[in-house]
Amino acid sequence: MHAYLADSAANLPAYLAYLGTMVAMLFGFAWIYLRVTPYHELDLIRRGNKAAALSYIGAITGFAIAMKTVAAGTTALADLAMWGVIALVTQLAVFFFVSRLLRDLREGIESDRVSYGILLGGISLATGLLNAGALTY
Repeated sequence: MHAYLADSAANLPAYLAYLGTMVAMLFGFAWIYLRVTPYHELDLIRRGNKAAALSYIGAITGFAIAMKTVAAGTTALADLAMWGVIALVTQLAVFFFVSRLLRDLREGIESDRVSYGILLGGISLATGLLNAGALTY
């Protein structure tokens, strides 16, 4: 049992490196997403706007799903970072696609039309799942 614990402890630096990279990328994605959207999600969420909360958490979760899949299949931090950037770009593309589909997306989110938040959040989650499947190699 002692040898098993020693082997496990030897993996701690790699675990911390991967976790740190993924957390940094998640916060980076969340920050970039806030800057790209034409409305202020955090202000809206603080005021109880459910549409903003649903769309934002869908995007964040979709990104995290893709990152988890990459981390499970790679042994290189550079690979994790590269595919993380691709997942980030894909999630931003989803936002722009939905904003073209629903021309009044900004107004819909700001007016707390929950259906807009559900649609954007749901498509973001679905994209994260598709990304995860595509990143399984």
